[in-house]
Amino acid sequence: MELLLQFSTYLCIASLLLIISSEANTDQIPKHYVVYMGSSSPNYRNGDDYRISESSHLELLSSVIPREEKKRVSLIHHFSHAMSGFSAMLTEREASALSGHDGVVSVFPDPILELHTTRSWDFLESDLGMKNNTSAAYQHQHFSTKTDIIIGIIDTGIWPESPSFRDEGIGKIPSTWKGVCMEGPDFKKSNCNRKLIGARYYNNIQFTSSDGKNLTLTKAVTKGSPRDSVGHGTHTSSIAAGSIVNDASYYGLAKGTARGGSPSSRIAAYKTCSEQGCSGATLLKAIDDAIKDGVHIISISIGLSSLFQSDFSKDPIAIGAFHAEQFGVMVVCSAGNDGPDPYTVVNAAPWIFTVAASNIDRNFLSTIVLGNGKMFQGIGINFSNFTRSKMYPLVLGEEVAAKFAPASEARNCYPGSLDYNKVAGKIVVCVNDDPTISRRIKKLVLQDAKAMGMILIDGEKKDVPFDAAVFPFSEVTNLEGHQILRYINSTKNPTATILATREATRYKPSPIVASFSSRGPSVLTENILKPDVMAPGVGILAAMIPKSDEPGSIPIGEKPSLFGIMSGTSMACPHVTGAAAFIKSVHEMWTPSMIKSALMTTATTYNNLRKHVTNSSNFFSSPHEMGVGEIDPLRALNPGLVFKTELEDYLKFLCYYGYSKKNIRSMSKTNFNCPRNSSEDFISNINYPSISIKTLGRHQKAKVVTRTVTNVGPTNSTYIAKVQAPKGMVIKVTPNKLVFYGGIQKRSYQVSFYNNDAQSGYNFGSITWLDGKHYVHTIFAVNTK
Repeated sequence: MELLLQFSTYLCIASLLLIISSEANTDQIPKHYVVYMGSSSPNYRNGDDYRISESSHLELLSSVIPREEKKRVSLIHHFSHAMSGFSAMLTEREASALSGHDGVVSVFPDPILELHTTRSWDFLESDLGMKNNTSAAYQHQHFSTKTDIIIGIIDTGIWPESPSFRDEGIGKIPSTWKGVCMEGPDFKKSNCNRKLIGARYYNNIQFTSSDGKNLTLTKAVTKGSPRDSVGHGTHTSSIAAGSIVNDASYYGLAKGTARGGSPSSRIAAYKTCSEQGCSGATLLKAIDDAIKDGVHIISISIGLSSLFQSDFSKDPIAIGAFHAEQFGVMVVCSAGNDGPDPYTVVNAAPWIFTVAASNIDRNFLSTIVLGNGKMFQGIGINFSNFTRSKMYPLVLGEEVAAKFAPASEARNCYPGSLDYNKVAGKIVVCVNDDPTISRRIKKLVLQDAKAMGMILIDGEKKDVPFDAAVFPFSEVTNLEGHQILRYINSTKNPTATILATREATRYKPSPIVASFSSRGPSVLTENILKPDVMAPGVGILAAMIPKSDEPGSIPIGEKPSLFGIMSGTSMACPHVTGAAAFIKSVHEMWTPSMIKSALMTTATTYNNLRKHVTNSSNFFSSPHEMGVGEIDPLRALNPGLVFKTELEDYLKFLCYYGYSKKNIRSMSKTNFNCPRNSSEDFISNINYPSISIKTLGRHQKAKVVTRTVTNVGPTNSTYIAKVQAPKGMVIKVTPNKLVFYGGIQKRSYQVSFYNNDAQSGYNFGSITWLDGKHYVHTIFAVNTK
């Protein structure tokens, strides 16, 4: 017995040692890391100084990598223009050693970021209550503006042959442009023109090992050019700055004039992503290149997963955008597609313009006709050739389940859960109890089983049309779904058909916050209101790569479409990018924060029924869903007053957030000193166009925030404050009158928030400055306890 106990103890110790050894070995496997060293030195931005910077980074790298692994002393990416740093293959121990090195702000594993994947501009300009001639006025305004605004699109590349990137009527390339048009086997310099003035691509990084331990870096190229093989980058580019294309449509749907928000602007494409995602290190390199190339605005429809958000100093987009702001380059980003849950918004740094998604006044209806004559309007895009004259057997997924397959899986049309012999020739009703099985996968399962079509019951996603191509498809809510199920159970041989999609215009109410759009508040800080604004992101028609490789993707007799319909905050982001470029083309000297302020303080919170904007559940939308509201580009041209958020505001934010003085100085290349009192509560006090207060206790001392506005309207003007306060809160503005005259351009005021007996949780309201012509709208969010 004693021998047995000794043997058991030996086994336990051996197992523990094996686990420890295994973990230790894992820690020593080199991985791709980013080493961020703050702002670059002005001396390192050109010529020989650039090589000195690269040499010093290699020297730093060699100080932590053992001599016998000298092959790893190689920079995968080198950042030296707007920011300083590099990426390289490091073990966890080496990364830890570098993080303690003087001059290093942060070291973090290279994260994989995800893509956040026409009529929309007419809707923004007229359907929210503007005069009927505003669209024409908008186009006239475009052709009287300058055409030297350059937008950098960091995405999956671009399809240069698209008519959205033609350069007719556009002048010569601006002299400020310093970028390149990189070539590849399927992309020539001649593919660039006066519209698409630049294109870069970045090698995909692969690592090989001959002995199972030492990894050798190789740079592999999938496409080897800036050409888009996904379609996402082409789509976002044309939304932001596509040229005017008449008679554009997606196989007849959404037919009309396609154009970007700023058709006169130039495009520079930076291919950093594939369908699998985007390397954070590569994206950071692209931002550095875009700033060096001379872009004015960077558009990024990409972000980290809301489940794995990083501290700002370890987030590639936040790092790059901070340095872009230092160079006067605006960065616009998507808020993410992880809604409708709260605390899911990403790209939430205050120096990033964060965009939520809404619908427009158009929907795509796919009619279901049952055997008893009843009809239901589902949504979805399909180009079936079915008619009312022929019906097909209608079954539930669980009724055609494969042998031994759980009914719950068959109901959801899981791969492998259905009996193909029973499915063939029938229209199948699937549900969406498990959102991990996407609509596309369900469609492919049924298509492979030779089903005649699919009816999907999904109450949560009915605001987003799914493109099923030629496969008959319609999606209904639980209400319609219940009636369809009742019909199936009421007859021995239920039948149905699904008609081809038709377009419904002047859809009301619009806008509605998209169900997928990520919500605030931000998990990183609740003292900044995020998202900032909302823009169209549902069912957006824009340029697309001509796809012909997927069976059943093209209607019979049609050629591959040059346009496509997509949804996501990815589509909302370039709407704001285009609007910002439009404003920049009129107000050349305005800074990024001035343009951001103009779009935020003139945004609307009303829909085309003249009622408050709602969400997809038909409840009033809050600022945590839509930011300050839907953008209004024409009104933003003349906002009256703007909030300038200066570099000092952002540096104070970093102080209040908890960054050390040493790191802040490295990031800014200044001798900045933090205020003595640097509590997180003071974040609410930076000069931002909205106000958010994380905590305000009942009957505690009033919280006071200060704001400074700059007059960009008439020299002599007087503004009066109007407060809309939530029940139980006392809001006071001091002074409540701002007078501008002569050379006085700036005025400051204070807002005090007192919780008299407000309902617990977030309360929302607004402060509006009025001068008889302008109204400058500031939304606030206060979390009362």
